[in-house]
Amino acid sequence: MWRRPAWQVLRQFVRHDSDTVTSLVLERSMNRVQLLGRVGQDPIMRQVEGKNPVTIFSLATNEMWRTGDSEVGQGGDISQKTTWHRISVFRPGLRDVTYQYVRKGSRIFVEGKIDYGEYTDKNNVRRQATTIIADNVIFLSD
Repeated sequence: MWRRPAWQVLRQFVRHDSDTVTSLVLERSMNRVQLLGRVGQDPIMRQVEGKNPVTIFSLATNEMWRTGDSEVGQGGDISQKTTWHRISVFRPGLRDVTYQYVRKGSRIFVEGKIDYGEYTDKNNVRRQATTIIADNVIFLSD
C-alpha cells in the first residue's frame, strides 16, 4: 500500500527533473559580422575606470546598385550608399596593434559580432549605441 504512492512521487520527481534539465539547454545561435571598408578616423584608446581599455574607430562600407529598366545594359542611374560602423577592439594584443597601425583611409577587413548597448552622455541623456566588437582585424594593401 505504501509502495505505490512512493513510486508515483518518485516518478513525478524524475519527470519534473528531466523537464528542468531540458529547459536549461541553450539554443544555438550565431552573431557574426564581416566588414570590408575604409577607416574614417584614426583610432582612439579609451579606458573607463575599473574596466578594460578599448580601441575605437569608424569604418565606412559602400553599396552600389543600378536603377532603371536595364540590368545588363548601360541604362539606368547608379546609386550609392555609405554606411558607417563603430568598431571596438577589446582583445589585448589586437587592441594595441590596431591602435598603433590603423590610420584614417586604411582599407581593412573586420570580423566580429554586433552589440547593442546603452550609455548616459555627459548631459545625463540615455543614448543607444550599436558597435561591432572585433575579433579580427586584417590590414589590406591599397
